[in-house]
Amino acid sequence: MTEDRSRSLLELLINVSREVATALDLRTVLQRLLYAALQHVGGERGSIVVMDDLGKPVDATIVYGKQFHDHTTQQLRDTVERGLAGWVVQHCKPALVPDTSKDDRWLRRADDSADKSGAKSAICVPLMAREHLVGVLTLVHSIPNAFNEDHLELMKAIADQASVAVLNARLYTESQRTARIMSALAEGAAAINTSLEMPDVWRRILNQTMQALQVETVALALIDNTSNDLVFQAAAGHNSGNIPGRHVPHNQGLAGLVVSNGHGLVVPAVRQDSRYGEVDRFGGIEMRAVAIAPIQSQGKVIGVLEAVNPISGAFDLDALVVMTGLGSLAGTTIQNAEFLERLQKAHQRYRELFEDSVDPIIISDWEGRVLEANRQAVILSGYSNEQLHTMSIDQLHEVKWNNTGLNFETLKRNDECNYESGLLRRDGGNTPIAVHARRVEFEETDSIQWTLRDITERKELDALRDDMIAMIYHDIRSPLGNIVSSLEMMSSLMPEDKTLISMLNIARNSTARIQRLVNSLLDINRLESGQQIVDQNSVDPLSLIREAIRDVEPVATGRQQKIEIKINTVLPLIWVDVDMIHRMFINLLENAIKYTPVEGQVEIGGLTDGVLVRFWIRDNGPGISPADKERVFEKFTRLRGKNRPSGLGVGLAFCRLAVLGHGGEIWVESELEKGSTFWLTLPVAQKKVTGQLRRKTGRLTMKEDSQ
Repeated sequence: MTEDRSRSLLELLINVSREVATALDLRTVLQRLLYAALQHVGGERGSIVVMDDLGKPVDATIVYGKQFHDHTTQQLRDTVERGLAGWVVQHCKPALVPDTSKDDRWLRRADDSADKSGAKSAICVPLMAREHLVGVLTLVHSIPNAFNEDHLELMKAIADQASVAVLNARLYTESQRTARIMSALAEGAAAINTSLEMPDVWRRILNQTMQALQVETVALALIDNTSNDLVFQAAAGHNSGNIPGRHVPHNQGLAGLVVSNGHGLVVPAVRQDSRYGEVDRFGGIEMRAVAIAPIQSQGKVIGVLEAVNPISGAFDLDALVVMTGLGSLAGTTIQNAEFLERLQKAHQRYRELFEDSVDPIIISDWEGRVLEANRQAVILSGYSNEQLHTMSIDQLHEVKWNNTGLNFETLKRNDECNYESGLLRRDGGNTPIAVHARRVEFEETDSIQWTLRDITERKELDALRDDMIAMIYHDIRSPLGNIVSSLEMMSSLMPEDKTLISMLNIARNSTARIQRLVNSLLDINRLESGQQIVDQNSVDPLSLIREAIRDVEPVATGRQQKIEIKINTVLPLIWVDVDMIHRMFINLLENAIKYTPVEGQVEIGGLTDGVLVRFWIRDNGPGISPADKERVFEKFTRLRGKNRPSGLGVGLAFCRLAVLGHGGEIWVESELEKGSTFWLTLPVAQKKVTGQLRRKTGRLTMKEDSQ
């Protein structure tokens, strides 16, 4: 190379460097570089494709003569994947093609035919910066063999000089783009999250999308939880009035594709895209280009955000990134708005239930101060709502601290409690109430809810029942004793007549049943009032069971039933009120007989662990539902249903009180249509007992030696 030529090349490189180094905008740098290359190397057209760090094209400049031409993403993809530029990208080597018609590396297009532009010559060189490919520079001359090795060397020199400037411009452009995206998303987040009212949220999302993307129309659709269809909830911009309410069937159209894939898409020319169909059309809008992004919340697509027809004619490269970011922001905000909406509705429903409840309800804080009271609380207490707000809960009724815990510790553990008390009315009266207290959140405040149920009628009914029981005991027991004595005298005076004896036995059994009922009612009153069982003796449980079976055997025989004793071991003596436990076994056996079908079987058995004796009475009757298992032991409770026997409902209540009074337990295991098994435990006697079982005044007992 001569000195003059070297000087000329140096001047050229300095000029090129000056041209590209004085600009930071990528498009400007590319244009200047391409002009310089065409001016100093020659050619009629040229192109520069810029690559990112992953080798994907991100931008390009194409010149025909002195005119810049637009390009599409597909053109960029074709340029770097096939043809001469593709070969240079793959090998990172420059290429000289004197005659394009004779080189297989040239991608032939329709324009290359002989009757059009025909054969050409071309030069293509890589732009290498810091040993990384940052782009490809291509020049084309319309005449074959117009370029030679000198032109190739000149192109390589220009490329080496300009590569760093192209890389810097690309990085600067990317940083600017990132800044614009972050700015748009930050502004969007600030605007979208200003409100949590759903219609206002939709409006803000649409406004931010339209402002960020500069489009004619935007729309927002959410997935219907029932049909999974997309339903457009709101829209803004040109002819957007017909969009809200429009349905897109599940997984159909471009929007359905976005929901299925979870990724947004940009369609620059909808009419040229085969995926675009009737379901994608908006009435009154001529759709030219569309961008659709998913609205996501907690990793799940809940809808789509759609932008139609950019004002500039084409979507920016970062349009989808911005839309995807806005979609994520929108998803979070919409979800929060939905949560708020549901919470407000729940609060409203609670408020309505609170006010419309038939029971008085009072809300207090953890100091017991009344925060709120419903209408029924005002009516029952006689205080005004304002007066109640100045009071504490213990001024309105006697709080049972054993139930609530000191300083409401039980309620603080999220436990509930129930007890009975009296409401202290303003007029000085006292209304009996059943109290149900539990921890609640009221108006976003951690509180205690006190439900006060008026039980005046129940208390009056209980009093009437107690009076009835007292009447039965006092007014019936005395004449009943006379009847029993008379029957005993008659038995000694009657002749040996089988018919008379049978009738006398029937009378004896009936009076015995009445006596047991009267005594059970008396025991219920005593045990409910807290009286202790003091008349306890040691007794053989097997003898006690056999005696009870003898008393109920006539009833079982009448129903052709069999009573079987299931005791396979020697049971220890039990320490009980013999008469009371004898009646208890009779009640449980009679109950089993009632519910066992004709010709059925009743079992009674027992086992021991040395401290307690566990008994069971099993029938094969209709069974008891889970909801009724506890109710069967309540006083005056009868289970309703087809073919269920009638009665007063005191037998099992007496059994429960009798067992509990002896320190034992009683429960029932049952399945519908599979029968029931009643279990109970009684304490083992600890005294040394001698003597024999004997009958005394209708009671079983044992002679004892005191220790």
